[in-house]
Amino acid sequence: MIPKQFEHRPGHLVLIVDDVPENLAVLHDALDESGFTVLVANSGAAALERCAQAVPDIILLDAVMPGMDGFETCRQLRAQIATRHVPIIFMTGLTETEHVLAAFNAGGTDYVSKPVRQSEVLARIAAHLQTARLMNQARSALDAFGNATLAIGPRTGRIVWQTPLARQLMQNYFGLPGTGQLADTPAELTAWLAATVEARRAGQDYPPLNVIQGAARLIFSAADVNNQEQWMVVLREESDAAQVQALVALFKLTMRESEVLHWVIKGKTNRDIGDILGTSPRTVNKHLEHVFEKLGVETRTAAASLAINKLRGSAEAMAASA
Repeated sequence: MIPKQFEHRPGHLVLIVDDVPENLAVLHDALDESGFTVLVANSGAAALERCAQAVPDIILLDAVMPGMDGFETCRQLRAQIATRHVPIIFMTGLTETEHVLAAFNAGGTDYVSKPVRQSEVLARIAAHLQTARLMNQARSALDAFGNATLAIGPRTGRIVWQTPLARQLMQNYFGLPGTGQLADTPAELTAWLAATVEARRAGQDYPPLNVIQGAARLIFSAADVNNQEQWMVVLREESDAAQVQALVALFKLTMRESEVLHWVIKGKTNRDIGDILGTSPRTVNKHLEHVFEKLGVETRTAAASLAINKLRGSAEAMAASA
């Protein structure tokens, strides 16, 4: 039986992939008795077909099979949106380091050695289902609140999931697919992540990555690079339009008042702002008076300082919540 701390939800769907019928039968019976719903496949191609019909909660995958082996099967499963988050436990008699690394590099979550011990398999399945449940909850929360967050697999260096906003930003800045299969992580992001991880391990901070595109820039901040399963990265886009909208929200300004404050932060004079906005310096000054009143300040310097601090605090709070 599964230990209490590893109890699972009845009906969890497990896919067993093995070309040896005896292995399939033994594992099928053990999982079925423990309350799992079990699917079986005797080849990599059959496993892909099963997953197209019903996405399993977890996969037990034989590493060595004729034709498409377990490593290639895992890579193809990881390339599909529906199955890229599914935990995959390799079953292998190849315990040499190079084969274990090959399993992880293909996208495997864990491995067990053959001959398989049923109690060990059951405990690992339940543990990985629990981890997957927590990660799914976290992804759902990030999606619901519109955060731009992505996760990268430490072993593969590939993006393993991303929120809709992050997907849109990565498409806009790097041309990555907006839907369908995920491309490799951009080299610029990979290099920055490696440097960030090295600095964190040395107890040091590392600056965010800035990717500039015209008048806008995409800022990457490392939220969690200590997790061995996924590195979490928060994305934030900054542009003139984005900052203006943020000022409207933070201080309840009108759009024109927010535009005036935005250019004050940039160090522009009333005349400069009037030229930019197509209005007179006197009108700019009237808007600025309203800004001072709403911000509770008396000078341009104080208004700019308060706005910058609020914008920075808002960005940090968003990163922390992610």
